[in-house]
Amino acid sequence: MSGLAAAGVMTAAGPAAADGTPRSQGGATATIGGLKTYGTAVIHDEGGDFEVSAGLFEMSVDGGGMLQTYCVDVHTPTQKDAKYHETPWSGTSLGTNEHAGKIRWILQHSYPQVNDLAALAAKAGVRNLTEQDAAAGTQVAIWRYSDGPDVDAVNPEAEKLADYLHAHARDLPEPQASLTLDPPAVSGHPGERIGPVTVRTDASSVTVTPPANAATTGVRITGEDGRPVTSAVNGSRLFFEVPGEDAKGGEVSGGGGGTATLTVQASTTVPVGRAFTSDSRSQTQILAGSSESTVSATASATWAAHGAIPALSASKNCADGGVDITVDNKGDESFTFQLLGTGHSVAAGASETLTIPLQEDQAYDFTIEDPNGVGRRFSGVLDCRTRGSETGAATQTLGEPSPAIVAAGEAGGTNLAATGGTSTTPLMAAIGLSLLVLGATALSIVRKKKAPTER
Repeated sequence: MSGLAAAGVMTAAGPAAADGTPRSQGGATATIGGLKTYGTAVIHDEGGDFEVSAGLFEMSVDGGGMLQTYCVDVHTPTQKDAKYHETPWSGTSLGTNEHAGKIRWILQHSYPQVNDLAALAAKAGVRNLTEQDAAAGTQVAIWRYSDGPDVDAVNPEAEKLADYLHAHARDLPEPQASLTLDPPAVSGHPGERIGPVTVRTDASSVTVTPPANAATTGVRITGEDGRPVTSAVNGSRLFFEVPGEDAKGGEVSGGGGGTATLTVQASTTVPVGRAFTSDSRSQTQILAGSSESTVSATASATWAAHGAIPALSASKNCADGGVDITVDNKGDESFTFQLLGTGHSVAAGASETLTIPLQEDQAYDFTIEDPNGVGRRFSGVLDCRTRGSETGAATQTLGEPSPAIVAAGEAGGTNLAATGGTSTTPLMAAIGLSLLVLGATALSIVRKKKAPTER
């Protein structure tokens, strides 16, 4: 049996970046810049009526590009300069929201996708519609499906638009990712092509960057025909070609055991309706518009001459309330390991997905070490529900850099701004997460399947 060391920590601290481990499944990463085009809405709840800024955020994309987004969690603050990454709906509150498809419809049939405001006003039965009113009305309609609050736009024109969009919305499917590699991790033996890794993208083409250690390992990235590739398109199947023996039968540098990572990158417009999340517990965003933007994805390969050869990857699973860890063992021995005090074994030639159940807002940070001694670190925060869906969710008091907000009818009332946070917000979050840590966390195997034999 081949052993593996693993360590897991559920922590209230912000997770550090994982060396060599992608933070997301690919696509665009961006920094939020705050509200840019917005109006005002009023949320009616048991505590009273509260005004809130409602409209479009802007994000600057790493590598170039701009995004426009609406939020889908009105009761959660937006942290200043928070880092966001493109995320499948399954890793957000949208994954369990039966109305997620209607939100996408609203995005495609309103501002800024529809920038003819006169035509949009005519459909909604509005005489005049400004950009601010269009953004506010669109955001209010989205909130009614994402959070379910009793919310109205302050401006009558914006309210009419919100009513029109809410009433006419229809279900649409989740848009495909701007760029991903599937699967994000593969494994095999030296002397063979390891893969395939399939490119999924809406870009016309992507550039393929070989592993940084290609010169020392001899690893090449090839297509199905075995020829080295520097570019690919949607549906392309890429392989890691790992050398085995030289002409004299001696083992070359990459032939024993090791790992390598390839990167693909493209410039494209990110599809409307893609979700964006942040590990800083900044409110989840949904894409309303994109300039030509830089997107990227990575995939890793692990190889060994014998023993266990696991490919490890992770993704958030909001339907089951946890993080899925997929182990694909292409070796000739079982892959055994301890994680969070529980022992597991994945048989030779088998693939298993294990779900780590977590509580909402719980931070996780754990490393799994493969037989080569290379650790794969997975970290983040489980953010699967809007605060409005939680029992007893309270309106939060927020401060700069949000626009000035005053509670309707109450000079000293609680404010709900769309961005920023008070000095007490980090402390409150840390206390809440610390309490969540006290809950027992178990690891369970939720589904098993025989590993594919395709080479």
